[in-house]
Amino acid sequence: MSHNIIASIYEAKLIAWAKALPVQLKVVVENEAYEPVDGVTYLRAFTLPGDTASNTLGGDHKLYTGVFQVSIVTPSGKYRGAAGALADQIAALFPLYERNTKGALTVVTMSPVDPGPGIPDGTTFTVPVSFMYRADTN
Repeated sequence: MSHNIIASIYEAKLIAWAKALPVQLKVVVENEAYEPVDGVTYLRAFTLPGDTASNTLGGDHKLYTGVFQVSIVTPSGKYRGAAGALADQIAALFPLYERNTKGALTVVTMSPVDPGPGIPDGTTFTVPVSFMYRADTN
């Protein structure tokens, strides 16, 4: 049980959603080689693990916490419109307190999806959205 399993849960859900959109979006996951095409919107997914803890003296419990972030990368010069709409859809995709399970691990979305400030960078405009997660194992 690990942060890797948690990442795979959230990445799989995001990728399935992005492929089902009327205009599919590419989802780039950690350490994936990707050469962006000018003028094309895509997503970058990251898991930002927190410390792994144990809440028992016997060590039979592990607590995994962290942040899942999706960076919405859009062409610059088009205001925040496309990125804002995608941020709202991603918020609906990961509702507060939703439980997702893979094998013996269940991870819970612990905070609402929250957009960060837009980041202009030459030909792109990136809006990061993120939420906190938690998983407990015995």
